[in-house]
Amino acid sequence: MLTYTYNDKEIEISETANGNDVDFRIRVIGEGSLDTRIKEIQHDFNHNHVVTDVLFYAYMNHEYQFIVRQDFYADFILSLMKHRLLISVTWN
Repeated sequence: MLTYTYNDKEIEISETANGNDVDFRIRVIGEGSLDTRIKEIQHDFNHNHVVTDVLFYAYMNHEYQFIVRQDFYADFILSLMKHRLLISVTWN
């Protein structure tokens, strides 16, 4: 299992199990460059060979939803870390 931390003054992240998927809701609180980082995460998964690994939805007020297949959970968390939305990631 992965545990992660983030700056709660910049973003809010919630995750919920949804059958074989994990539903992530991310809301940007801080400055607009985080929106660009979130779109880079979308780009990572839109340009790989698996179409259904991560589905992305953008909403008003800097809110985003990612529906992540369970077998891509670690890849998604590491992409959040790669694009500096997370402060730390640890294996438990």
